[in-house]
Amino acid sequence: MTPDGPAPIGVLVMAHGTPGAARDIGPFYTRIRRGIPPSPEQLADLEARYERIGGVSPLAQRTQAQVDGLARQLAAAAPGRYRVAYGAKHTPPFVEDAAAELADAGCRHVIGLVLTPHGSTLGAGEYLARAAAALGSHPEHPAFHPIPRWYDAPGFAELIGGRVAEALLALAPGARTRAVVVFTAHSLPQRVVAAGDRYPDELAQSAASAATAAGLAGADWRVAWQSAGRTPEPWIGPALLDVICELARGGASAVVACPVGFVSDHLEVLYDLDVEAKAVAEGAGLLFARTASLNDDPAFLSVLAGVVRAADPDGV
Repeated sequence: MTPDGPAPIGVLVMAHGTPGAARDIGPFYTRIRRGIPPSPEQLADLEARYERIGGVSPLAQRTQAQVDGLARQLAAAAPGRYRVAYGAKHTPPFVEDAAAELADAGCRHVIGLVLTPHGSTLGAGEYLARAAAALGSHPEHPAFHPIPRWYDAPGFAELIGGRVAEALLALAPGARTRAVVVFTAHSLPQRVVAAGDRYPDELAQSAASAATAAGLAGADWRVAWQSAGRTPEPWIGPALLDVICELARGGASAVVACPVGFVSDHLEVLYDLDVEAKAVAEGAGLLFARTASLNDDPAFLSVLAGVVRAADPDGV
C-alpha cells in the first residue's frame, strides 16, 4: 500500500533512444556497436545522415509525447491505477533507471511495453531482458509482466491500413492503379532467424492484416527489410532498395513504403525512406510515397493503452 491507497501498477515503456545533439552522435554510435568505436568514415556517414534530417532525430521528442499520451489514456481509463516511466536502450534515462523508479515508487507489479510491434530476441527481447534483470535485482523485487509483441493488438492493423489507404489516395489517379505498397521493418542478422526467431513471420502477419484492412489485393503489396547494419554477416532480406528496383522492372508506377515496424519519425524513416529509398525509386522511374508515422496519434495511443490493460495482472 502507498499512503494514498493501493500500490499502482508500473508501466515501463521502452524505446531505442537517440543522440540529443550532434556532439553525442559518436558516443551513441559506439554504444549501439556494443562498445566498438566506428571508423572515421562510418562516423562521418552517420553524421551526414543526421544532417540531412536537420542535425538530430526527432525521436526523443516523439517518444516522450507517446509516453505522456499513453499515461493520459491510462489515467482516463483507470484513474490512479498506473504509474508510467520511460527507459531507453541506448541513451539516458536507461531501461534500468526507469525500472528502479517504478520499484522505488512502490509498484509491486510492472508491465513492460517496448515501442516496437514485433517481437525478436535482438529487438524487444533485449529490452525486456534488461528490465527483468533490473527489477529482479531491486530490493523490492516487483513482479514483471513483459509484453513480447503487440502487432496483433485490436485496432492496430486497421490503424496502419488507414494510413496505407490515405497514402494511396494522395497519388495521382494514373499512378495509383499500378502502385505497390511495401511493408517494412528493421532488418536483423539472418542468424537470428536460423535460431528460430519468429520476427519475419510476425512482420508477414501484420503486413497481411494491414493490407486486408486497406483493401489491397495480393499483388498490390510486398514485404521488405530496411536499415540493415553494416556488418559482414548476412541480414534478413529482401532489402527494400532491391525490391524497389524489382518493382520498377516489373512495370509498377509507384511504391508506397509503410514502415509498419516503426512507430515514430526517426532516422530510419526520415533518412532511410524519405531520402535514400525515395532517391532510388525516382532514379528507377517510380513515384515514391510513405505512410504517415503513428507518433502520438491518440488513436494509436488508445491501442497501446488497450495492450497495457490486457497485460494487467488483475485483468482490469
